[in-house]
Amino acid sequence: MTQVSSKSSIKQFFIFIKPEKNKFFLLMICSIISHILVTMIPFIMGIAIDNLLKTIQISNKNILTPDVIKELILGPIILLITVSFISSYFSYVQEKMIASLSEDVTLRLRQEVTQKFKKLPMSFFDSHQVGDILSRTTNDINRISEMLLTGVNQLFSSIVSIILGVTMLFYINVKLTSIVIFLIVLSSIVTTWVANKNKKLADKNQQELGVFNNQVEEYFSGNLEIKVFNQQQNTASKINETNKRHQKAFERSLFFDFTIYPVIRFLNQLTFIMSAIIGAGLVIQGTLTIGLVQAYLQYVNQISEPITSFSYVINNIQGAMASFDRILYILNQKEEKPDPQVPLNIADSQGNIQFKEVKFGYTPDNLLMTNVNFTAESRKMIAIVGPTGAGKTTLVNLLMRFYEINDGVITYDGQDITALTRKELRSKFGMVLQNTWLFEGTVLENIAYGNKVATRKEIIEAAKIAQCDHFIRTLPNGYDSVISSENSTLSQGQQQLLTIARVILANPPVVILDEATSSVDTRTELEIQSAMATATKGRTSFVIAHRLSTIVKADLILVMDAGDIVEQGTHQELLNEKGLYSKLYNSQFKN
Repeated sequence: MTQVSSKSSIKQFFIFIKPEKNKFFLLMICSIISHILVTMIPFIMGIAIDNLLKTIQISNKNILTPDVIKELILGPIILLITVSFISSYFSYVQEKMIASLSEDVTLRLRQEVTQKFKKLPMSFFDSHQVGDILSRTTNDINRISEMLLTGVNQLFSSIVSIILGVTMLFYINVKLTSIVIFLIVLSSIVTTWVANKNKKLADKNQQELGVFNNQVEEYFSGNLEIKVFNQQQNTASKINETNKRHQKAFERSLFFDFTIYPVIRFLNQLTFIMSAIIGAGLVIQGTLTIGLVQAYLQYVNQISEPITSFSYVINNIQGAMASFDRILYILNQKEEKPDPQVPLNIADSQGNIQFKEVKFGYTPDNLLMTNVNFTAESRKMIAIVGPTGAGKTTLVNLLMRFYEINDGVITYDGQDITALTRKELRSKFGMVLQNTWLFEGTVLENIAYGNKVATRKEIIEAAKIAQCDHFIRTLPNGYDSVISSENSTLSQGQQQLLTIARVILANPPVVILDEATSSVDTRTELEIQSAMATATKGRTSFVIAHRLSTIVKADLILVMDAGDIVEQGTHQELLNEKGLYSKLYNSQFKN
């Protein structure tokens, strides 16, 4: 992943949150008003103390009556209470506003990432690990949300407190404040160095976390295979190694996160001590009053904590910007070619498909298909065979526009498929994959996934055609039983039958079977063949198969090797040619 500079990340972040700028301005106004009022409190107290001391000096050993004392302190107390109440109110509004802002930005970020995923080509998902994508869309977005909720609020508060505090320090005594400014500059230098270092470490930490999440997801998915081949110890060792790398990266990032606290706190304490000592000397000299010195020391404390918080928040923001970079990486990915502005609609779909001089490669300089030509006539069965890696599934992916061809044209009922929207094109196809996918839901919901308006009667009829009605009724709640690909309620073969029922219910003009019978036993395979014979009747069908016995009755067989179609014809025609198909077929039945 290309790293983005810190300044560029922050700039991009402010561009992203531009729709929420009004809330940001209101947040800043509330923060400024609240801290102006807080800054007034030490000065009011200082004046009240000086007035009290002045009155004591004037009284010259005369005992002050309670009425005099009340008169001196009642006004300042009422003023302090009023100022504190108003300040607390604006602080409350500020906290409420930042919570709303955080939720708005996080929600919009998730929505944009979701929308982006809908527009990304299949090549993106092929080239990125699932665990890393999950890490970017969960951990990284959560980190940005946390930064908005706490970091931005603390950042505004720290900046306003420091500016107002330093202003009051200069107002009280310029010479004494020069020492404080020197230490503030020193703190800033230290903070900048730690923040830059922390940005790099935060990047590394998030990358290692993505690797770890992907490995965990991969091993959980392959849990059965790991146990079958007794690889538990080896798997645990690899997880431990990855975990240790993440732990090391996390510890280094966390160390720099918290290192700055004691360093800045030491500088702040040093500032307070020096201010107290010099301030006491100025009081003795008569340059400052006791009330102003106590106010001065309160202002030193007032800016000390924000400086510490500011330093920590900068580190927090740097870490969040590392996460934002990872989100930007997804949002900046090249999208699929847009659908035509005036798309064609094929009302009476026949399912006639042609490939004309199609060229395709996953990279432009390395073509997999150099010149693919064939015609799939309407309502015919087309089988695609060939060795592993010959390009059989790729051919189907091109047909459904999961990938864009480099040259040539693919037509559906005589129309270039690029003239149709992807939604319109894919509505013409039903696909049964080798690897089944069932979401967590009822059997009814899973079968009706491609036809949400189907009635219960239609769903059951599709299940009967797919030869799965009998085992569905043995489930605890029949068609209302909750299933998924992850639980062990159904066997792999039963799951495959349900996906076939899903396609049958969708009733598309073209059916694609990608090794649809590879996960079932011989008896079930015969049942599926019988069901699919009924389901494909009157439809164009593409069948990818390794078991050549299942496609001997195909109207057209495409034999692929190294990405191209090297032979095509009927079963008997290809056997007579004594070519690749004949070798593949005879190798399966040589005994």
